[in-house]
Amino acid sequence: MTKITFIGAGSTVFAKNLLGDILSFPELAGAEIALFDIDAQRLKTSEVVAHKVADALGAKPRILATTDRERALDGADYALNMIQVGGYKPATLIDFEIPKKYGLQQTIGDTLGIGGIMRALRTVPVLLAMARDMERLCPEVLHLNYVNPMAINCWALSRASSVRTVGLCHSVPHTAGELARDLGVPVGEITYRVAGINHVAFYLTFERRGEDLYPALRRIVDEGRVPETNRVRYEMLRRLGYFVTESSEHFSEYVPWFIKRSHPELVEAFNIPIDEYLRRCEFQIASWERMRALLEDPATRFRVEDTASEHTDHTPTDGSVRDEARLTEQLLTIKRSPEYGSLIIHSCETGEPRVVYGNVMNRGLIDNLPECCVEVPCLVDGNGVQPTKVGALPPQLAALMQTNVNVQALTVEAILTGRKEHLYHAAMFDPHTAAELSLEEIHDLVDDLLAAHGDWVPEAFRPPHRRELAL
Repeated sequence: MTKITFIGAGSTVFAKNLLGDILSFPELAGAEIALFDIDAQRLKTSEVVAHKVADALGAKPRILATTDRERALDGADYALNMIQVGGYKPATLIDFEIPKKYGLQQTIGDTLGIGGIMRALRTVPVLLAMARDMERLCPEVLHLNYVNPMAINCWALSRASSVRTVGLCHSVPHTAGELARDLGVPVGEITYRVAGINHVAFYLTFERRGEDLYPALRRIVDEGRVPETNRVRYEMLRRLGYFVTESSEHFSEYVPWFIKRSHPELVEAFNIPIDEYLRRCEFQIASWERMRALLEDPATRFRVEDTASEHTDHTPTDGSVRDEARLTEQLLTIKRSPEYGSLIIHSCETGEPRVVYGNVMNRGLIDNLPECCVEVPCLVDGNGVQPTKVGALPPQLAALMQTNVNVQALTVEAILTGRKEHLYHAAMFDPHTAAELSLEEIHDLVDDLLAAHGDWVPEAFRPPHRRELAL
């Protein structure tokens, strides 16, 4: 029996979507599902949801819910990781509020920038502890990581663990769906080739039945039809010639051009949602108790949409929307999501070939990037996940990616060696932070963040005398 372990299964909405994807495959409907979380209450909700998903799909999995990580991982064939270390409070709030005191604004703060650096500092040690368990309890496991900051986490795991890890992100199919809507064409008719680094990958080709769709995308810019939520990315298309996979809100904080104290008008002009992640979290927290009661209600049943097609609507199904009616509809509907996890597991188990996008180490895959974590097409079949060679990227794209790779490399080095100076270096070279703050301000900001995080960061990075900082 195939054993699939969910690490951080208390992320109930995301776990529900992945469970629906997995159990909709007849070949996986009888799998052993191990749900693990350190929060017993949220785990209980996810266990109830798992049984309801199985009932709705007519699946007969063996479901185990446990707060014992070793029990969950013992003998696992696949481990889906979706943890968040430190949560919204205190960790994410600290990552936003302290930089604000220095005039440094963020939108999401989970991938790069000072927020991404601090999230990595909290997260990588936990992932490495989990990897030690995997090496002992399930050494052949395929670790499918959904945890941000994606590139830093996967890079650190590749250096410090023997566990096979592939990082998974839904930005490639989500963006394909957005562009299909912008163009008025069915997403199932679109083919593309993407490469780069997570959240800074680009569509090298974007076609419909062999027709290049880039001229049509450029007409959207020329004719003033750019969606207001996507102004940053269409501007980058205009400047670089290619469309980036991650959302405008994310991408705006990976570069030095859009969020600037010296040009506050840019935030309005490009419709950049400062503090977006905080608002999203506040909405989800405010909605959770009602949603939990709904999910746990014995009378609640899930509705199954067509799960046969892998070309479904790629609107977010991860609880990120802030419309309660839509969120409720998402909660009570089972439909195939654009997440790659179930497709990888199904292909590995059945041998059915597919192409997905995975975050893996650059070992001969992209010629003009160094050895780092890259996002590239991967063939998946009975032989596992096999990254494919892309070759050289357009030089302007590689140059942009390298500014982010520098920060990732220094953060990984800091965490794995315990050398605090590399944490300062990572912040110094971050494009957005460097564009806004002086070297002295960057140094002080890092110190303040480390002091505020306290025991959430490794001991080597804790200041000798913790300062109490009012948020």
